Amino acid sequence: MQKRRGRIQQLIILVLLIVIVIVLIFQSNWFWRMVYPLKYGELISESSQKYGLDPALVAAMIFVESKFKPTACSHKGARGLMQIMPETGQWIAEQLERTDYQESRLYEPELNIEFGSWYLTSLKREFNHQLVIVLAAYNAGRGNVARWLEEDWDGQQKSVSQLPFGETRNYVNQILKVYQYYQKLYQPQDYLITD
Repeated sequence: MQKRRGRIQQLIILVLLIVIVIVLIFQSNWFWRMVYPLKYGELISESSQKYGLDPALVAAMIFVESKFKPTACSHKGARGLMQIMPETGQWIAEQLERTDYQESRLYEPELNIEFGSWYLTSLKREFNHQLVIVLAAYNAGRGNVARWLEEDWDGQQKSVSQLPFGETRNYVNQILKVYQYYQKLYQPQDYLITD
């Protein structure tokens, strides 16, 4: 009886220690920085400053779009870190008066982050800086989002579930969640020392 009680006490202590260790791990930044890493920080910082964006938002978008893999290519043909469609890349190059654009350059981190950041800023201006709408437009296209807004979508986070594209609903919610992590985990100076 005494041995059994001793074993139960040891088991309780072991379980409590495991719980404490798990809580400490999940409360520490180093763990979450492994889950949500930061790569290309200097390029993100540079483009974010140039186009008036929060670097945490750009980092969150890159994480969701490509998991920081510069050679990522979607089944629809979007390319690079910020998953830019070749036609969109061509249009952005024209807007920026870049004569050096080639479709293959969308895999270059510097160009991709610059183009993605410019495009995000363009969407912010068009949709009055309403982040949920901007993210929906980045994923589903400006035309679709403009039509949804005309049809009855109010553009609020609470009504993301009303969007007709499941991919866009998931995308907006995922970006908003990951964006919060990047805001908490990384300070502006962190973007300058991560590459």
